[in-house]
Amino acid sequence: MPSAPIIPFPALACPLDGNALEPHGASWRCAAGHSFDVASQGYVNLLPVQNKRSRDPGDSKEMIAARRRFLEAGVYQPIAQAVTEATLAGLSPESTADCLDAGCGEGYYLRQLATAAKGRGQALALLGLDISKWAVLAAAKQDSHTRWVVGSNANLPVLPGTLDRVLCMFGFPVYPEFARVLRPGGLLIQVDAGPDHLRELREIIYPSLKPERPASPAAPAGFRALPAAEPVRYTLALSSPEQIADLLVMTPHLYRASAEGRARATTLTHLSLTVDVRLTRFERNCAEAAKVEA
Repeated sequence: MPSAPIIPFPALACPLDGNALEPHGASWRCAAGHSFDVASQGYVNLLPVQNKRSRDPGDSKEMIAARRRFLEAGVYQPIAQAVTEATLAGLSPESTADCLDAGCGEGYYLRQLATAAKGRGQALALLGLDISKWAVLAAAKQDSHTRWVVGSNANLPVLPGTLDRVLCMFGFPVYPEFARVLRPGGLLIQVDAGPDHLRELREIIYPSLKPERPASPAAPAGFRALPAAEPVRYTLALSSPEQIADLLVMTPHLYRASAEGRARATTLTHLSLTVDVRLTRFERNCAEAAKVEA
């Protein structure tokens, strides 16, 4: 089977007025004249200053570097495999499927998806979006076949009804925006931490664990829930202080833990962890989508 093409997603929208963006040399422009330069690394910043809540929103440069080292070691490969299978299921090999990773980080999951799709002859048009410029910069340096964009899930710079798949990996879902950009019958694939995810680390850095909130079975407005996938659950062995430090830095636990909890973590030389991840699939409701389009 010949390798299928992976191309940059083309249907970008102006974050200021929602008009279609068109490429013009080293920039993207809309009909109203708004222009956004393409950085030398190949990504484009579509997060207007007025939409930022801080000067440098999202994950820091240090968090992105730690996540890249941790993920490239392959420790979350089973998660990537489950997401890839859910994403490619049901796609037609005769056409190019459009896919967004909303909160893409440094691009690990999209790169895994692209590799699998090429091997199966499935063409994809890929878009990776993150509010952190450091995440998008790191992603763009590693992969020039995907469109990489600095932007916000609260105002996706994507034209309506142009996506077949939206991934939200441990992120911040904005369901009205996901519904707007998905085609009728398109899928939202959401990955969240299960009740035991990284429990052993959390027991070390927190004085006590908060009760887990039950997973909501209800589908968001505009979607219908598909049968639940089996949780991704396995044991992970970290064998060096550096790997443990990277895991702590790449997660919100670094900032939520007390100074005493962080100090306890720095004394660890090895750690056995439970990985417990929920994968939820929602289908864009065709009837609801038709109402919106009308």
